[in-house]
Amino acid sequence: MIKNKLISFNQKFYPGKLFYAPKWIVLGVNNTCNLHCKMCDVGVDYSESNFYQNLVGTKPLHMPMDLFKRIADQTARYFPESKLGYAFTEPLVYSHLYESLKYATEKKLFTSITTNALSLRKWSDKLIDGGLDELYISLDGPPEIHNEIRGYSKSFEKAIEGIEYLLAQKNQPKISVFCVITQWNIGRLQEFLDYFKKYPLEQIGFMHTNYTPDQVADDHNLRFGDLYHATASNMKDIDLDAYDLKLLYTEMEAIKKQSYPFRVSFSPEISSYEKLHSFYHEPEKLFGKRCHDIFTAIMIKSNGDVIPAHGRCYNLTIGNIYEQNLDEIWNSTVVSRFRKDVTKAGGLLPACSRCCSAFA
Repeated sequence: MIKNKLISFNQKFYPGKLFYAPKWIVLGVNNTCNLHCKMCDVGVDYSESNFYQNLVGTKPLHMPMDLFKRIADQTARYFPESKLGYAFTEPLVYSHLYESLKYATEKKLFTSITTNALSLRKWSDKLIDGGLDELYISLDGPPEIHNEIRGYSKSFEKAIEGIEYLLAQKNQPKISVFCVITQWNIGRLQEFLDYFKKYPLEQIGFMHTNYTPDQVADDHNLRFGDLYHATASNMKDIDLDAYDLKLLYTEMEAIKKQSYPFRVSFSPEISSYEKLHSFYHEPEKLFGKRCHDIFTAIMIKSNGDVIPAHGRCYNLTIGNIYEQNLDEIWNSTVVSRFRKDVTKAGGLLPACSRCCSAFA
C-alpha cells in the first residue's frame, strides 16, 4: 500500500523521473501476422496508422536472438521484477520463440504471450517446457463469428484445440481470454461466455473498441502534432453506426448479473447507456482520467527501437537498446518530456481518448 502511494505520488508530481521499475517490458518480437482481423489496422492493411507502423513497420522481420538476450540480460540486471510480454505482432510465428523463452526462464524472468492462438496446439509443449507463465488469448465470439472476423474458417477451433491441450497438462501457464467488442459480435457475448464455463480460465475480458477517427487525430495534431503525431486508427472496416448499443448495453447488464467460474471484466467499465453511447459516438470526449501505461511499460521493436507503453501509443522513439541500456531508456530525455507533457495536458492527449491505456 505504501509502495503504491509512493508510485502514484511520483507519477503525479514528478513524472519526468520515475524512481521505480517498469511493470512490463513489451516485446515486438516479429512484424507479421497469420490472420486478417477486421478491427485491426494490420489485418485490413491500413499502413498509415501509428498502430500499424509500431507493429509491422520495422525491420528485421523477427527480433534477432542476440537482441532478445541483450533485453533479457538488462531486464534481469536492472528490473528483475519486470515482466517480459511477447505481444506483437503474433508471437507464435516468432522464429526464436522457444529459445527466447528458455533464455528468459534461465534468467528467472516472468514471461507472458498474447496470441490469436492459431498455432497454439503446435507450440503447446514448447511453451510449457520454455517456462511460460501466462497466456492471453484473443478471441472474438462464438466460432462462426470469430472465424468471420479473423478471416480464417477454422481459427476458433484451432484455438480451442490448443487451450484444451494445455489445460490437460501439468505446469501449464495461466490462461485468460480477451474479446474485442465490435459490430459483428454484439448480441453474442453472453453465448461466448457460456461456451467457456467448463474451462478453468483465469479471466475473460471484454474490451470496447479502441479507435481514433480522422477528426480526433486532426484536432490532436493541431496542438500536439509536431511532437506526438496522431493518426486515424482501427476505422477502415469498423462502422460505429452499425453498433447496436441498446442490445450491447442490455447484454452487458445481463452478464454482470451472472456468475462464472472465472473473472469477467469490461474495459472500460461503463455504467449507463448514456455513457456507452458517448463512448462510441462522442470520441472527442475523454474516457478515463490519465494514461497508466506510459508510467508502467515500454515496448521494444525488432530493431531495438523503444517506444512508450505499447503498440497503440505514438510512434515516438525514446531510445534504442543497441545504443543505451534499459535503465537509461526508462527515464530518457524523450520519454521524460512525453510523460511531463501528458501530465501537463491533464493526463491524456486528445488522441488518447479511446486508448485502452486510459482504462486500467
